[in-house]
Amino acid sequence: MEGRDKSTLKSARRNGHISFGQLAAYSAGGIIPIALFNIAGQLVGLMGNISLGLSAFWLGLIMIIPRLWDAFSDPIVGHLSDNTRTRWGRRRPYLLIGGIAVAVFFVVMWWIPKGEAVHAWFPSDAGFQRFQLVYILVALLLFFTATTVFEIPHGALGMEMTNDPHERTRLFSGKSFIGNLFAMSTPWLFALANTEAFRGPGGNEADGMRYVSLLIAAVLIPLSFWWTAKLREPGFVKVVKQEKTHFWTDMKVVGTNKNFIYLVLTIFTLAMGFNFVNLLGSYIPIFYVFGGDKIEGARLLGINGTVWAITGVLAVFPLNLISPKLGKRNTLIIAMLLMCFAQLSKIVCYNPQHPYLVLIPTILLSAGMLFFFTLGASMVGDICDEDELRTGRRSEGSYYSIFWWFIKLGTAFASFVAGILITLTLFDQTQVTKVDSLQGSIREMQSKIEVWQNYDGSVSASEEGLKTVRLQIAGALKESKDYKAYLDNEITKKPEKKKSGRAENDAQRKNVLMNASAVTGSLIQELETTERSLAMAEPVHADSLLRAAIPLVMQSGLTKARIYSFDLLAHLRARIKQHEKSREHTSQLTQNISDIHDRVNGLNAASSPAILVRELAAIEEDIEPLKKQSPYTLLMMRVVEIGLPLLLSLLALFFAVRYTLTEKRSFEIKELLRQREKDDNEGTGHQGELQGI
Repeated sequence: MEGRDKSTLKSARRNGHISFGQLAAYSAGGIIPIALFNIAGQLVGLMGNISLGLSAFWLGLIMIIPRLWDAFSDPIVGHLSDNTRTRWGRRRPYLLIGGIAVAVFFVVMWWIPKGEAVHAWFPSDAGFQRFQLVYILVALLLFFTATTVFEIPHGALGMEMTNDPHERTRLFSGKSFIGNLFAMSTPWLFALANTEAFRGPGGNEADGMRYVSLLIAAVLIPLSFWWTAKLREPGFVKVVKQEKTHFWTDMKVVGTNKNFIYLVLTIFTLAMGFNFVNLLGSYIPIFYVFGGDKIEGARLLGINGTVWAITGVLAVFPLNLISPKLGKRNTLIIAMLLMCFAQLSKIVCYNPQHPYLVLIPTILLSAGMLFFFTLGASMVGDICDEDELRTGRRSEGSYYSIFWWFIKLGTAFASFVAGILITLTLFDQTQVTKVDSLQGSIREMQSKIEVWQNYDGSVSASEEGLKTVRLQIAGALKESKDYKAYLDNEITKKPEKKKSGRAENDAQRKNVLMNASAVTGSLIQELETTERSLAMAEPVHADSLLRAAIPLVMQSGLTKARIYSFDLLAHLRARIKQHEKSREHTSQLTQNISDIHDRVNGLNAASSPAILVRELAAIEEDIEPLKKQSPYTLLMMRVVEIGLPLLLSLLALFFAVRYTLTEKRSFEIKELLRQREKDDNEGTGHQGELQGI
């Protein structure tokens, strides 16, 4: 009897085998839910906070709103997908439309309006930030809706491509494999966006990410056409005759399945823990391990993310060995224990003296999360088989939509809570963005002075030198006009309601802005005069004009640097009075920026290029430490990032042990479904014979 059972199981597995071509085409779709979905969830909040200076609390709130929308859109797309009947099937049309839409809105998401010209449209800083937050919210809603249109039918298709429980795990392992393979490059996106080639000499990673997103879209759109053309829907022949159902009927069936409830509760809590690791784990390498150095922190994040992705790729193989032997639920429990151990190891591995120790918990977490995501989707497929045996219907879209929504809800809820916790840790995003602005203005001046450093009288008098200076003057003129509009707008703004003690600072800032506006106005006149003179100048007589133009080109950047250093100094002085727990740290930063502010004010745009290069380099070297956060902030970030995911993993373990759909029962269900289909076919044949008599 036992030998016959084994023979039956082997036969069942052979019947559900998936070809390599179908496996490859389906697996490629993992790029969207694994790589791009996580990029949006992690980097939008991180860059919005440390690159644009937006509130972590409001960014966290914004991240949860699309998930509330997903509560409606996910089940609707799942229901529509289950009830779609076209010549191309019921899933494939969504793969093409969704894939292209994801590519388009991924680009839109990063082109957040910024800069002084846009800032000048708004009567206050708060109004400008509200505008940016609304833009991010709308872009996220569009992006995640497009993700839903693709991922729900894609996940449902994976469940119906095979009825073999282990082949189903193999299929979703392939999806995880390709998704993580692509994810090897995605952790470097933050580092890539930080390179001068993408961000420009005076920009930051938010500027660089605009152009990086275009590269991603250029890869994704052709892939969308390929997997749509390549994939097939073997279950569509049976489903095409299935009667369409009402939305609430499907939701009732899904909501009353006990195994599914325990599974989604497990998924929800693990997804929360996963997002705490990803979000807060991005702050710790930058601000704890490297003291606020974004470039070094981005490099570590890139290496860490690549190790994460490589581990995720390699973990597919032990997963497919362990799961058939121990069963999916037991393998999932092993994954949770790995994640718990990984969190505990961070107590030792978060070490500024040995930064690459962070790779140890990364390897453990990546293996655990790969097991979790892959097995979760595969187990939903087993539940769908159980549901078909009970109801006689296939509703993969409805089941997968609720499953996927709980993943997204857990991720979003963690983003919201993390936003609150980042605020409570006293993380100072205003300090970071103002330091970025000051550093950017210094780098812009350095890039401009490099153009002039090698010029002597004979070279600068050439046609090439004249052409170069004309371009420099034209650029400086446009920059000065934009900055003049920004300064005038700032001067006319009404002071925002703030805590007491800021009136004196507001008055002082207004005087500084008025002086800067007057200087910039005079500069514009000089630039216009110089531009007209250069337009008529002959190369052989242009040397004096070229040398006179150098200070004018530098002056606009110097004025910006003076305003930025003043704003940073004023911010830190106000913060000393507001936060007692970080007072000593802020006092030291205030002393440092006060010295830098004096040095910036002492710069002379008419100095020789050699002197300016030396002074600017010295100032930039002293600016980087100003990004350091207080010891209290860094301690609390580590406590939260280690402790919360650990507690959530233990809670998920509690739900997982209540999941009762065993491996043996899954194969029994498969055989019962096969026998039912065989009986139905034989019954149809008999009816045909009777009709022919």
